[in-house]
Amino acid sequence: MAELYLVEFKGSRKEYFYNTYYHSLNLTELVIIQAERGEDIGILSKKVDVEREFQESQKPRSILRPASETDITDFDTLQEKEKINKSEILDMIKKHKLKMKIVDIEWQFDGNKMTVFFTADHRVDFRELVKELASRYKTRIELRQIGVRDEARRLGGIGICGLRQCCNTFIADFKPISTQHARDQDLPLNPSKISGNCGRLLCCLRYETETYETVKGMFPQPGTRVKTKNGDGVITRIDIFNEEAVIRDAEGVMIRSSAEDIINVDKARRDRNSIEKPRLDEVDEGENSKADIKKLDDSNN
Repeated sequence: MAELYLVEFKGSRKEYFYNTYYHSLNLTELVIIQAERGEDIGILSKKVDVEREFQESQKPRSILRPASETDITDFDTLQEKEKINKSEILDMIKKHKLKMKIVDIEWQFDGNKMTVFFTADHRVDFRELVKELASRYKTRIELRQIGVRDEARRLGGIGICGLRQCCNTFIADFKPISTQHARDQDLPLNPSKISGNCGRLLCCLRYETETYETVKGMFPQPGTRVKTKNGDGVITRIDIFNEEAVIRDAEGVMIRSSAEDIINVDKARRDRNSIEKPRLDEVDEGENSKADIKKLDDSNN
């Protein structure tokens, strides 16, 4: 069976393709692939050694050939053309008085299609714009409205961690994220600290949620009095990564205890489900308002 490869296109778009014609291929090099109508160009990013099953409608097409010197030159010319066209289309939008923001322009390698990516707060009637675009560029035109997360993916960038944005690397689909993910990880509800370049909640808030839920479920809630092999006291916090409860005894000395070392829990222990989550107006985050934090949740629904 032909080898399967992952090819990355402009805007961090990735698709699978078969090396149907058994070309000698090198990763990180440009290849010409079979598009829906014609040919496109992308970077060979990964060889897939694990067998994958695809639905008939999603069955990978073929890698036609490694890109030649001529193809690479044509691709460079095409990228310059996209910059010029973007400026031209911005002028058209102003002329038609449309409330939309152009994010990116992408030509198919063979020139058979131009895709215009845009964001807008409301539905946009761009029928007249499409007519003008088709008349000027003499090709198939697609206007695709995207969200701000997709905009960040297409434009690229560096996250607050100092690494390339997750949406530009391995995230295939955006999953729902809420401020509850931050609360579960005891993070401050500060929009500037838990938001990404897109202005939405950080995708990485989901990564450790299950670990926090699992470890916290092993211990009584902070504020509970317990008896342990190392001494008695009140749980002040849970050290998630060491899987230990940090306990303050009657003398104010801090001791640590694993879940297995907790011998008894005071009868006054509060039920985990009855503990109230901190209200938005109780969060001490300086200039942050309840509305700012709620907006983060609303924008991710």
